[in-house]
Amino acid sequence: MSHTESAVTVHQAVPAPLPANHLVDTLLPVRPALVDRGSAARIRAGMIDDLLAGPDALAAVLSGRQGLVRGSNLVLTGARELLAHLKAAGSAPELVVYLGSALPASDVPAGTELLLFVLPAPPDPGTAGIPADASWAGFRDVAAGLTATSTALFVEASAIANWHAAHTHCPRCGTPTDVEAGGWVRRCPADNSEHYPRTDPAIIVTVVGPGGRLLLGGGGPVDARNYSTLAGFVEPGESLEDAVVREIQEEVGVRVTACQYLGSQSWPFPASLMLGFTAVTEDAQATPDGVEVTRARWFSREELQEAVLSGEITISSRLSIARSLIEHWYGGRIQDRTGD
Repeated sequence: MSHTESAVTVHQAVPAPLPANHLVDTLLPVRPALVDRGSAARIRAGMIDDLLAGPDALAAVLSGRQGLVRGSNLVLTGARELLAHLKAAGSAPELVVYLGSALPASDVPAGTELLLFVLPAPPDPGTAGIPADASWAGFRDVAAGLTATSTALFVEASAIANWHAAHTHCPRCGTPTDVEAGGWVRRCPADNSEHYPRTDPAIIVTVVGPGGRLLLGGGGPVDARNYSTLAGFVEPGESLEDAVVREIQEEVGVRVTACQYLGSQSWPFPASLMLGFTAVTEDAQATPDGVEVTRARWFSREELQEAVLSGEITISSRLSIARSLIEHWYGGRIQDRTGD
């Protein structure tokens, strides 16, 4: 490693800056936890009934893949009162799940108990206890404007609701299962087997080639303008690193020689956990497989910024880990064409 002379202290050597994609560099930043999911508390029998009987628990509401939102927040309203209104209107929740208690970093008072009501159909705002100034929206439609707490709760609520919707019966014998542990376990009454929420791991990768150039790709029409990082699901019996090597080879014919984990993002639509990596290759040519990837292109930092500003291409939004990985390689914030 080269060294430079300090401008402050004579003869004191300091390390030269490392490139943004250096494989022992910093990881993606970790945000503070906003909700204590209470894995020990939620196993107590009758815990949800006790919370619903009290005056302080708040509830978020989902119906299908839409959540109840108001402005930049997921609506959190008094659970006991809302439940009474919903039952009176014939719209009782088909599922109630314990989401946890708010932590100090949240914008909800610390210790507030939080529940999820999953409704069979979305009542119109202003009816069945639903606030008149609220609206129903999918996460993708409102995520850019949500607060950090609302984002965390919307993602958690969507993930657990999606799991319940897809796992109503025992996979061993087909018997309808019972919900336990505050909504985090389903038990088969026939064979007593327990079933827990599942998450599908997927790797997502910035591939850096000769000259520090970044490889981005995309699917769909070959003349489409959207480009992003390469990604794929981890297969059974495979390490994350094995998946990185295999997926990049399969999708664009590039051989990865080293990779490093940088961070992760839950993406529960329906049930993925995106595990972010940066990888290096000595290959300078990429050949899309024509199925998952229909176009692939190498960029220098200057070329990428110019292409985005000119509108020649678009890259992933700031909601995604893909954007975080791209900007980690870039070494800073990439300006969007809109001046964002």
